[in-house]
Amino acid sequence: MSVDYYVAWWNLENLFDEEKAPATRRTEKVRRALGNDLVGWTRTLRNRKIDQLASVIAQMNGGAGPDLLGVCEVENRFVLNLLVANLEKRLPGRHYGIAHADTDDARGIDVAFLYETSLLEVPPSETFFHVVMRRNATRELVQVNFRTTHGARTWAVFGNHWPSRSGGQFESAGYRHIAGETLAYFHERVLEVHGPETPVIVLGDFNDEPFDTSLVQHALSTRQRKRVTGAEIPLLWNLAWPLAGGRAGQPDGTFYWQNQPNMLDQVLVNRAMTGDAPLRVDDSSVEILRFPGTSDDGPYPRPVPFGGMGHPIDENGFSDHFPIGMRVTEAD
Repeated sequence: MSVDYYVAWWNLENLFDEEKAPATRRTEKVRRALGNDLVGWTRTLRNRKIDQLASVIAQMNGGAGPDLLGVCEVENRFVLNLLVANLEKRLPGRHYGIAHADTDDARGIDVAFLYETSLLEVPPSETFFHVVMRRNATRELVQVNFRTTHGARTWAVFGNHWPSRSGGQFESAGYRHIAGETLAYFHERVLEVHGPETPVIVLGDFNDEPFDTSLVQHALSTRQRKRVTGAEIPLLWNLAWPLAGGRAGQPDGTFYWQNQPNMLDQVLVNRAMTGDAPLRVDDSSVEILRFPGTSDDGPYPRPVPFGGMGHPIDENGFSDHFPIGMRVTEAD
């Protein structure tokens, strides 16, 4: 008997705690970095945004919700707890655990995972935070070595939120090159420590496209499955390439900049998750998730953001990124 997992990723667009959050939930350093961006961000607005996000997440997996969800742009464990509580009210029978720890990002935004505790567990000391250094801040890659309940397998999952293109795409590219090198290094370390057949899945907002140097040359990813399965070095198969191509020759993406789609949110897997592997991804299932109301109904099908952080607020919005989702099967 096999087990299916629905895996998703979503940049939640500045899911911050309320403006007057206590010092136990927001450091003075983060307060200074945010400045006036949180002015007017009330508890009511925070809870409304969480409700909007949860309404989308609950629709994933045919209305059953995801089994594993990676998220980024969340401020702290408190807002994640609120999100989980909202989800579990919408999805009776679901019990989500949280893999998260505060990072050193200058704006206090983190990467985290929500996971179904009946399917996955996080063994002690199997959560890691890999620092990506840059001159004016740090971002961290989050690695969780989950253990599957069904097959008692180690499943290494990486969550990424790479340095943004702020200041210019090419001027900031070096930071993402470093992030790519960091990912490739720790992918190789997983295989050294847990064995060459350890399945690895990489989720994230890379702030670059699948064809950019940071992903192709530094993270060692490719659009060709054959290259991954036949290579002597550990490559990653980037499953977002077909999504970027869109339909009927029209490009698509999870994020829109000046009405141009960008495929910034991606999923990559290693050789041990391809073909007839015991834990394998269904590459045909990978999709950008657009649910009713989450897309602009104008000429450009861009996401409908909730806003805040100095931007206009739309209480009927969600995030400035679309989520992506896919299916993974674990055989006997």
